Amino acid sequence: MKKVAVILSGSGVYDGSEIYESVLTLLQLTEQGAAYQCMAPNIDQLHVINHLTGEVAEGETRNVLVEAARVARGDIIDLATANPDDYDALIIPGGFGAAKNLSDFAINGSNCHVNSGVVTFTQAIHQAGKPVGLICIAPAMSPLLFGSSVKFTLGNDKETADTAEAMGGTHINCPVNDIVVDEQLKVVTTPAYMLAGSIAEAASGIKKLVTRVLDMA
Repeated sequence: MKKVAVILSGSGVYDGSEIYESVLTLLQLTEQGAAYQCMAPNIDQLHVINHLTGEVAEGETRNVLVEAARVARGDIIDLATANPDDYDALIIPGGFGAAKNLSDFAINGSNCHVNSGVVTFTQAIHQAGKPVGLICIAPAMSPLLFGSSVKFTLGNDKETADTAEAMGGTHINCPVNDIVVDEQLKVVTTPAYMLAGSIAEAASGIKKLVTRVLDMA
């Protein structure tokens, strides 16, 4: 049975992992016969967003690993303890946590950095010839993770795509129900809630991404 690492970035679209994207990913992995292990960096979130009002919860702090444990029903490990050799592939769901906690793309744009633990684990998977899937805003990290030749998608938002491309790589416009596959680098990306207007629309591309990642594993 193939085993897939899933890196989460908290819990909630505005300051962590997009919950629908994360659950759809785990559901597809299970339905397609793969095992998975959720993991997250043991760091503080950039900030906490009140998901009812959309405003920053001033003075409140939350831990990415602790919050991601909500999505994983407690079955989660610290990314720093994860061994890339134990996995056949990696998938990173979206949500602003990918651009705020796993990286600082939301703050610094093309001058951003990716969390060192995410870089180390992802590049170990990649350098071993194993596939990596990135969903929604997570593909913005692609040039820093895989190099300037990578092909990826963020949907069709030109401003966001241009910002990501400024770090390298080639952005390819893609509808919500499809994927972009970099065959050479084994990187698979899909827009999900960069474009999705419903959970069903997000599910369509995520299903294809999981299928392709498992095929390449």
